Amino acid sequence: MAAVDDVLSVFLAKDGVVNIPFEVKTPLAEMSLSDTKSLALKLVDSLVDSKSWNNWEWTQGVGLYGMWMLFETTGDETVLKHIQEWFDKQFAKGTPTKNVNSMAPMLTLAYLYERTGRIEYRAYLESWAEFIMDGIPRTEEGGIQHITFRQVNEGQLWDDTLMMSVLPLAKIGVLLNRPSYVEEAKRQFLLHIKYLTDTRTGLWYHGWTFLERHNFAEALWGRGNSWVTIAIPEFLSLLQLPPGDHIREFLVSALDQQVLALKKYQNPNGLWHTLIDDSSSYLEVSASAGFAFGILKAVRMRYISKDYQSIGLKALEAVINNVNEKGVVQNVSFGTPMGPSKDFYKAIKLTAMPYGQAMTLLCIVEKMRSFL
Repeated sequence: MAAVDDVLSVFLAKDGVVNIPFEVKTPLAEMSLSDTKSLALKLVDSLVDSKSWNNWEWTQGVGLYGMWMLFETTGDETVLKHIQEWFDKQFAKGTPTKNVNSMAPMLTLAYLYERTGRIEYRAYLESWAEFIMDGIPRTEEGGIQHITFRQVNEGQLWDDTLMMSVLPLAKIGVLLNRPSYVEEAKRQFLLHIKYLTDTRTGLWYHGWTFLERHNFAEALWGRGNSWVTIAIPEFLSLLQLPPGDHIREFLVSALDQQVLALKKYQNPNGLWHTLIDDSSSYLEVSASAGFAFGILKAVRMRYISKDYQSIGLKALEAVINNVNEKGVVQNVSFGTPMGPSKDFYKAIKLTAMPYGQAMTLLCIVEKMRSFL
């Protein structure tokens, strides 16, 4: 448990701020940062997103889910208390603007409501799920447009959306017995596969634009791919689709092709490059942690061959080797918008970020779960 405790403790600093030093010289014009020490972003509705655990964004959403996985595996009531306190504090001060990324915490809230039965949580789940169903902007063919706090991204599909919005929608649909939510989640997975899969490799492009009808820089971006590696096993496990179900078989096939490519491109040290197929780009830890989690879970659930387990374990070891003595996960790429060129991704700086902690926590806990 030492490694888990170290990584988790970074979320739970006494002052409520994720205890991660900011050591990267990020181009301000590219990142729109107003405060490089706290990583604060000035948003249109005056909200601020930073490394603070007390804010509400996808970074905290992924962190909450890692903590929930830890609670499910260990039964540690202290972890459950931290999760519940986070939601209670956020609801007391008011929820932020709804968008693709701010939907991410709803995945953990759904599990929390399922366990506690606290009726006040249900209204939030219903409100946010209805926004994804009927309120969020859509692309052609009804895709969920990847709108964020700072960018409308008109007509764009991003692979991040499956993790941040579609997975929570599916969980809420199952929990509240809303079949239409589940069917919409299935459709979004199929639509994103249609436009984001690189059929030459089995990997995924970062995004697609219906306005210009291309995959932007055709970047096979690591962390974007890792959201897919996480989301598909989680989605299948959540829905419990039986073998032979056409949605299950289609998603398993897509996952298998992706993992086959990941096997080919894994660096000898166990990590992957931030552009998976470009060895001149740097090795990146958060994506590698996501791959480790998704591969190990997919093997455990028998979605993919157990022959892939060694890849996941090798990645897990490499990720742990990038955790310093304070429990901070190193060599994580900074938040990355849609890039106009592959060089854009290669220029994103390395630092330590809350989602690096969260994704590392996920893969460590999955290792624990796989070998109980």
